[in-house]
This record gives sequence, C-alpha cells and structure tokens, in this order.
Amino acid sequence: MRIASVSIAALATALAVPAFAQEQAQAENSSTGGIAEIVVTAQKRAENVQDVPIAITAFTAGALQERAVGDVSALSGITPNVTLDASTPFSGSSAVLGATIRGIGSSDFAFNIDPAVGVYLDGVYLGRSIGANQDLLDVERIEVLKGPQGTLFGRNTIGGAISIVTHTPGKEFHVKGDVTVGRFNRVQARGLVDIPLTEGLSSSVAFGIHKRDGFQKRIAYPNAGANDSFTQFPASGYETRSRQGGDNSWNLRGKLRWDNGTSFRATLSGDYTNIDQDSTANTVLAVTPIPGPFAGVAANNIPGTALDVVTGSSGFLFAGLYNFCIGATADQIAARNATALCGPRSSVNGYNTIPGLASRNVDGDPFNNLLPYDGRWVNTDKDTTYANGNNFSKLKQWGLGLNLEYDLSDNVMLKSITSYREVDFKAGVDLDNSPLPILQTSFIVDQYQFSQEVQLTGSAMDGALNFVLGGYGFKEKGDLRDFVTFSAGLLQVDGPGKVDTEAYAGFGQIDWRVSDLIGISVGARYTKENKQYDGAQADANGFNYKLFNCLATDPATGNPSSACAAAVGFPIPSQPFRYYPTSPNKQTFDDFSYKLGLQLHPTEDVMAYGSFSRGYKTGGWTTRLSNPLPVAPTFGEEVAETFEAGVKSTLLDRRLQLNAAVFTTKYKGIQLNFQQGVSPTIQNAGDARIKGFEIEMVAAPADGFTITASAGHLDAYYTSVLAPAQVAPNPFQLGVQKGSDLPKAPSWKFNVAPRFEMAIGDGKIVALADWTHTTGMRNDTEGTILLLRPTTDIVNASLQYQAPDNQWNLTVGGTNITNERYLVTGQAQIAGGQIYGTYSRPAEWYVRLGFEF
Repeated sequence: MRIASVSIAALATALAVPAFAQEQAQAENSSTGGIAEIVVTAQKRAENVQDVPIAITAFTAGALQERAVGDVSALSGITPNVTLDASTPFSGSSAVLGATIRGIGSSDFAFNIDPAVGVYLDGVYLGRSIGANQDLLDVERIEVLKGPQGTLFGRNTIGGAISIVTHTPGKEFHVKGDVTVGRFNRVQARGLVDIPLTEGLSSSVAFGIHKRDGFQKRIAYPNAGANDSFTQFPASGYETRSRQGGDNSWNLRGKLRWDNGTSFRATLSGDYTNIDQDSTANTVLAVTPIPGPFAGVAANNIPGTALDVVTGSSGFLFAGLYNFCIGATADQIAARNATALCGPRSSVNGYNTIPGLASRNVDGDPFNNLLPYDGRWVNTDKDTTYANGNNFSKLKQWGLGLNLEYDLSDNVMLKSITSYREVDFKAGVDLDNSPLPILQTSFIVDQYQFSQEVQLTGSAMDGALNFVLGGYGFKEKGDLRDFVTFSAGLLQVDGPGKVDTEAYAGFGQIDWRVSDLIGISVGARYTKENKQYDGAQADANGFNYKLFNCLATDPATGNPSSACAAAVGFPIPSQPFRYYPTSPNKQTFDDFSYKLGLQLHPTEDVMAYGSFSRGYKTGGWTTRLSNPLPVAPTFGEEVAETFEAGVKSTLLDRRLQLNAAVFTTKYKGIQLNFQQGVSPTIQNAGDARIKGFEIEMVAAPADGFTITASAGHLDAYYTSVLAPAQVAPNPFQLGVQKGSDLPKAPSWKFNVAPRFEMAIGDGKIVALADWTHTTGMRNDTEGTILLLRPTTDIVNASLQYQAPDNQWNLTVGGTNITNERYLVTGQAQIAGGQIYGTYSRPAEWYVRLGFEF
C-alpha cells in the first residue's frame, strides 16, 4: 500500500503543470523558496488565481520570455487540453489563430464564421481569428480559461477564452527591452518605456520588429513548359517571393494612464500592427488519383453533358479535366461534349480572353506544351516547393481603447470599456507545389468593430458577497472577397460578400461565501444578435454554362443568358455568373447562458469546486459555393454544456501548488467544416460528448529549483452525425461517424519543465528545459489519413545569465531542438486534385540580449 501511495504521488508530481499561472512562480520566487501569488481578472475583479473556481492557466511576462513564447499559438505546448495553431487551411497567414480548447474550436478564418474560443485584448473581444494570433509585445499576463465562458465573457466562448492583459504605465521612468538573433536570419527587437508626465498622469510606449526568412525555399522546376502565369487570373494581388513561412512585422502600442489616487481612473490606449511577409509554407502530400485514359467515367454521369468526362468518388475532378483537355485530340474532346470546357478561359481582363487548353500537348507544336498535374508534384522535401504563384500575407490591424473606472464607494466600482478596431487583410498562396495554376487562393478582408461594455462590480457583507452586473454592445461590419483559381482557370471562384452584425447582452454574477466552508456562485447572460450577410459569389469562367452546353454567347451580355441561367439553376438570371442567392440574408439569434457553482474551503489553502456552465457560438452562412443554389445555405448556433469539478491547493508552506479538474461536456449542433466537392461547407452536422481531466502542478523542492508539469486527457467523440451520404468518407479519409474523434483533440498531453537558478557572483544563471508530449489527433473534420498529426515530443531549452539587479541578461536557447516536424493544418481538396498541409517550424536557435533600467 505504501509503495502504491508513493507511486501515485510521484506520478502526480511528474505529470502536473502550471495550468493556473505557476510559471511566474518559477520565474520570480525560486530563489526565495516560495511560490508566487498571481492575480487574475477572470471574474471581472482582481483575485488570486487559486481562489477562482475556474480551470485557468495564467502566464506572466517573465515566464513567457523564459519559455520563448512569442505569440498566442506558442502557448499550445505548455497548456493542457489546448491546441493553438498559427494558421488555418488555405488562409496563408500565421497571424490567423486556429484555437481549440477541450475539443471545441474552429478551423476556418472566413469573415462569416465565428471562432469558438474568444480572444480578448485588455478586455476587448477580437471578433475575427484573423489577427488573433497576437504578438506578445508588452504583455503583463495571459489567462487561458477553459470550458464555456458564456456568462462573463459572452458569445463565441464555448470552448473557452484567452485574455491578454498588456502593461499598465508605471509612475516612474522605466526602460525595458531585448534584441534577438537566430536561425533563418532572425532579427527581433522589442522595447518598452514608462514615462511619467505629471503627478497623476503616466504613459508608456512599446514597440517591436520581427524579421525572419522563410524555412521553405521556392525552387525552379526544370523544363517548366509553356504553363500559364498566375497573373492571368483574378486575385487579391500578385506578388511572389523566394521563400515561404517567413516573418516581417512591426507593431506599436501606446498608453496614457490617469490615476491621482482619487476615485477616478482612466486609461487611453492605441495599438497598430503591420505585417508584410511570406505566405505560410505548403506541402502537397498527395495528388488525387485519376484513373483511366480520361480520368475515369462514373456510373452516374449525366449523358449529353461534359460530366461524361471527369468524375470520381468525391465529385468532379478538376485536375483530371485539365489533364484530359491538354492530352486529348479535338475528336476525343468533342466525343465527350467537352469542347466548351476546354475552350477559351476567363482572365483578369474579361470573359474568355485566354486561349483554351484543348489538345495543347497533341497539336504537333511542342513549344506550347503544358505540364500535366500528376504524381510528380507530390513533395519529396517538405522544405522546398516548385510553387511560383502568389506568396504574400499582409495585415494592417489597429485599435483604440478607453477604460474608465469610478469608485462609487469603498466597495463598489463602475467601469466602462470602449473600443474601436479595424483589420485590413490580404493574402495569396499557391497550394499545388507546381508552376501550374492548379490551386491558387487569395483573399481580402476589411473589418471594423465597435464595442462598449459597462460593469458594476463590488462587494458586501464584509467581502463575503461579491457581484458583477453589466451590459455589452458589439457591432461588426466589413467586406470580404475570396479568389480561387482551379486547374488553370477552368473554375474561377470570385466571392465578394458583406457582413453586418449587431449583438447586445446583459449579464451578472454573484459569488457568496456563505460560511468559512461553503461558497456559491450564480451567473447568467442574455444575448440578442442580428446578423446580415450579402454574398455575391460568382463563377467567373462560366464553367456551369460550359458544363451543360448552354452557353451560346457571353453570359455577360444577357442574351440569351437569362434563359440559360434559369435552366442551369443560377438564382439571379440577370446576374448570370452569380452563384449566391439574395436570401435569406438575415438571421437573428438569442441565447440564455448561465453558470451555477459550489465551492468548499476545508482549509485556507485548499478549495474544491463544482460547476455547471453553458455557452454558445453564433450561427451564420456557408459562403463558398461551387454550384448555384436557390437559397443561401445557413447554419445555426452551437451549444456546449459542461459539468466540472476541481481542486486548487497550495501546500507545504507554499512549496507545492497542485490543481486538478475533471469535466464532461455535451456539445450540440456542431458546425462541422467539411468538403463538398471543391467547397469547404459548414453544417450543424452532429453532436458530441467530451470527457477529460487536467492535473497541474508547480513544486519548489529546494531554493533555486522548481518543476512545473501538467497532464491533460480528452475523450472527445461524436454521438450523432448527419446521414452518411452527407458526410461520407472516401478512400483518403476515416470519415465522420458516430464514435469518430473530434479534430484537434489529442487524447493525452504531458508537459514537464524543470528550472534551475544558481548565483554566480552578484549575478545568476538560469537553466530551463521544456518537454511536451502530445498524442496523435485529427487535423480536419473528415479525418484525412495523410493529414493526421502523429504523436509528437517537442523539446525547448535555454540558458540565461542575469547581471546584478538584472540590468542586462543574455540568453542562448533553442526551440524544437530535436527537429520534430508535424502537420499544423491542411485540407483534402480531393475534387481540386490534391491533399496539402503546412508543417511545423524546424529546429531553431536564438541568442537574446535583454536590458532593464
């Protein structure tokens, strides 16, 4: 029995980690032998994280720097049951955050699709996943809240919330900064200056620049032939570079803080980020097999149309049609009713202004031959590519904020948070690993948002009763435009749209310490939102008209295109290219989320809690169509309901902090993102059950030595899905059925990070290692086999010398030092002709010089 007890204790110590803000403990108190107390605002008031009955992982500025965390996605490895990826499929940008907490998340960056994990910057909700992978410039702390946060944080937080709190201006002059160099010609510089202005007015300015070459090289393909240039087809811009996966950004934040010790305080802030860098790296994992001399003939082809040419298990295969057009004779093309399909194509200059593909490789002229799209384009080296198309990611993001606080009494405060923000995004990425324009995507998103929140917080009954009441308003508006070129322009998707959202909420929560032993929490939030989407996605090449052989003249003339459009099914005959119908373009959602909690305090340093919480994610529209529809495709909201029980403890004279949580979640109306033909489609396609636990620990067994560790376990699976025909698997995929795993939900994640600090004269040396073991997971809904993320073991390490009083410090470190490579994201574009993905960054070294005075 004694041996078993010791083994269990040892396992807990080895597996636990700082999911509740213990990183700062190891950074600031290892020399004194105690574990630091960290204050968070997860419940809209300042509290010791150990007193908050929520599973929270908090990180301070010192801990983030020591563990080489530069942006939000880098928190993924050191936070149990959390998966944060820098990019989503075909976005082409590392500034896009793919966030999943406890198996609930979203893997699309489209303007009309909301995230399931809310990201907050100084209390302000960031409405888009574009730009949510914030550079952690002048961060004071980050709080990662797990489970539905619908009561105090609101809509689109059913997985959880990530709260970024930036530096508050100090009342004394203070300068802090660092310069970093590293692999891939990395150069990074950051600085922060506190400048007192008057007795009650202080200010701060923070800046950062970051440049790094891409890790994936573009190389020329020998004998490229006469392939079309990507600049011939509509796109958001035209720019190519020699590498992919690089960084080039700068950002700036300024704050003015008024606090003269009276009842009124105010903070005015502004921030600006400019990113102009490569697109994310891309690797083609497979070219979709296209059997037969003309890519195969399916049994359900429609006689008399060009569907008799190229179909397969996933629908029309565009790469197969391209190969057929360039390799077939005129008679063979005519016999398959494909003369129009293989004929002239649309361009940036108008309809049917590019010569056709028909018989290019069999016309007797070898100088106009085109390369086929086949297995030669599967990458043999993940860090090189033959792509030569668009390669850019540009983001301009800025915001203004005004926080006002007024003490109505010693125990009651009124707070206002006002914010205006804008996002201006453009990106272009070549996804086919070839000099052919087989799959080229580019995007434009212009978004602005205005939000206003008012909070009344306070306490009564000598602090035994704490409350928060509030109201919230949010308005978001903007434009988006998607450009997608398939198979040398045979299909050219042009997808403009406009979004207009208004949301209003009222919320409140009461926490009452009934006695020394018992506490209770009751909270609720009602949200009402009105959403409008006006889409005008179009088929710029007239593919459907050609497909059904009803294109007598240019559809743009309207003669006889109106009758043709109606026959083919286009919703607006007067706009013959337009796929997207005009209605329904408005939806209304309302939701009542709530939380009930019970806490037990057997001792001053131990709290056990149980809670039930509900959250929701708003609905929307599927915007990416490849066929005309009579009615705009909508999807409804998601709902998550979670029971959670946990314990938080600080033991052994503050030398051991051990926290644990166990939870079960009913996840309803899941907005599954899966492929229908070439189109990523959103549907409320299923329900799921999620069960799991987290164990998190920080221990300081000796002065100068700490260990943080964690273990997270998830059992996340679908309990029901749509009819199999709607989410049917194919030979490349595991499919989605009852019992299938949810994406981005690994069964196990372990993290262990020992830290050793030793005095050297008047200075000291700090050595830190960090190991994260994550079991395999799905990277997409359908479980594409080639996209499965394997079990990974990531190791980071650093060695730092701190001069006396830490006036300067020098750090040498490495990230992913064992060079573990895995797919971060990807897509099975089977109908388009390929399966592709983005690999993680390789091993990298860095040297950082920091200073402070």
